Amino acid sequence: MTSIIAVLMLIIMFLFGLTYLDPPEEYGIAVNFGTTDYGSGNQQPTEALKPATQSEPETENTEQPVEEVIEEVQEEVQEEVAEASAAEEEVAEEVITQANEEAIAIKKKEEAKKREEAEAKAESERKAEAERKAEAERKAEIERKRIAEQQRIEKDRREKEAKKKSLDALMGGYSDDNGKANGGEGDDNKAGDKGKVTGDPNASGYYGIGGDGSGGNYRLGNRKALNRPKPTYDCNEEGKVVVSISVDQAGRVFAAQAGIKGTTNSAPCLLNRAKEAALKTKFNADSKAPEKQIGAIIYNFSLSE
Repeated sequence: MTSIIAVLMLIIMFLFGLTYLDPPEEYGIAVNFGTTDYGSGNQQPTEALKPATQSEPETENTEQPVEEVIEEVQEEVQEEVAEASAAEEEVAEEVITQANEEAIAIKKKEEAKKREEAEAKAESERKAEAERKAEAERKAEIERKRIAEQQRIEKDRREKEAKKKSLDALMGGYSDDNGKANGGEGDDNKAGDKGKVTGDPNASGYYGIGGDGSGGNYRLGNRKALNRPKPTYDCNEEGKVVVSISVDQAGRVFAAQAGIKGTTNSAPCLLNRAKEAALKTKFNADSKAPEKQIGAIIYNFSLSE
């Protein structure tokens, strides 16, 4: 069935679908027959036209009129040339004048534009300067208010302290507990007795919960420490500080470096106090010891002692 349908389609295409002219019909615009580029009349000739007869010109008495005509033509030409030159001069003058006027107008516009730009720039600069001055004045006013407020607060504080001192003087000392003692001791600006009730009245430290302070571990060969000052404990830090010491034959510590290997807390307050205590330490004299004997002191700072 497929083959039959295909054959039928081919037959139909050859019979009805492929009709064309051989050669094909040309398309375009039909042009009338003729032998010249000009013509007139309603009769269409089928051949070339005969040449047209030329009439002979009249020659009688033509010399004088021709000369007059030539002279008239020359005069007219001269007049026309003069008029044309005059017209050209007028046009040139008008063009020059117009060009000058346009140039002047353009120059005036440019100058006006420059003046406007300069005025706008000057105005913007004036505004910017005014804004800067206003901002400076505002900041100065804020600073004046801040200084005045600080002065007022400081004045109030001084007045309160003066009143408190006067009252303390009248009462024989200030105490904020239930005891009967007067006076106070500490490193703050507030009245009171800073420290712990379990502490030592002669100790200079104010932190921890009491006890006799921090001890030391002295290492200098077989030499013993005769004077063992305890470091001042005046900060809320704890830990171990190892101090390297240099000792002479007389037993004097002449150099110390706090915070060497083994230190567990390098807080400046602990290092400084350990170094101060190490420099005050005194060892026994030894003439056989080197002039510079290296040792170490270990200080254990604890808030719970």
